[in-house]
Amino acid sequence: MAIFITGASGFIGGSLARHFIDAGYAVRGLVRSESKSEQLKAMGIEPVLGTLDDSDLLTREARASEGVINAADSDHLGAIDAFIEGLQGTGRPLIHTSGSSVIGDDVGGNALSPNIFDEDTPLIVEPKKAPRHAIDERVRAAASQGIRSIVLCNTMIYGTGRGLHPDSVQIPPLVNQARKNGVVRVVGQGINRWSNVHIDDVVALYLLAFKNAPAGSFYFVENGEASYAEIGAAIARRLNLGPVQSWTVDEAAVEWGRGHAQYSFGSNSRVRAKHARSQLGWKPTHTSITAWIENEMPLASA
Repeated sequence: MAIFITGASGFIGGSLARHFIDAGYAVRGLVRSESKSEQLKAMGIEPVLGTLDDSDLLTREARASEGVINAADSDHLGAIDAFIEGLQGTGRPLIHTSGSSVIGDDVGGNALSPNIFDEDTPLIVEPKKAPRHAIDERVRAAASQGIRSIVLCNTMIYGTGRGLHPDSVQIPPLVNQARKNGVVRVVGQGINRWSNVHIDDVVALYLLAFKNAPAGSFYFVENGEASYAEIGAAIARRLNLGPVQSWTVDEAAVEWGRGHAQYSFGSNSRVRAKHARSQLGWKPTHTSITAWIENEMPLASA
């Protein structure tokens, strides 16, 4: 039996696949293209050609697996329902990857939120993020169907991916925009803060959760936080550019899309991974996103 991982050619899924293979697991990975199938094979991953819309395929793979990790899409309810159908009654793990924009606010980069959430804090969920929160709760409720269901809610992930896709979804777009225009831009004043975590610490927690997390559990994934002004300044220093400049959500939306401008770059998302440390013994080792940007971030263009 093998673990089934969606998003196996992506940043998180590819990094997870490599980490689990290194830990001695066999991995089957969902992939959409034949060309990437061959690349996954070269990494030791058995490719499964298909998409998250192939419900029957996902159910079959889940039923035949040692457990499932969904690392492809936090907002695809159909895939979750297919996995639940395949895993119900088995007691095997289903790990769903969520993201901490689920508690993101709408401040356009111009306010610092005093709200810091942990797993015991009632969440404040913006209406636009309610569907994601509902999926997280659907996964957790699958514990009642004989599934060891787990939600890992990642914060801003930094570091270089270990699979086919090396780039995360927040720092690289800031860098690419700066390279293109010669200036680092952040939404609003950039005083909004996001918790963050290094990809190597992320994959270590997924392995701990796969082995030991109880059914119906939810974990934030973080090890520090920084404002976008601080992140932008670190990027400017790394690229030898001038002072960080501001733009509005509307202006940023032209570059990154409305959802990303509003919630990935313009919101506060402040959490603490209390339970990952206390329940699973997670000990992240990377402590500073700005230090990584200034000293380790690759300079080659994406």
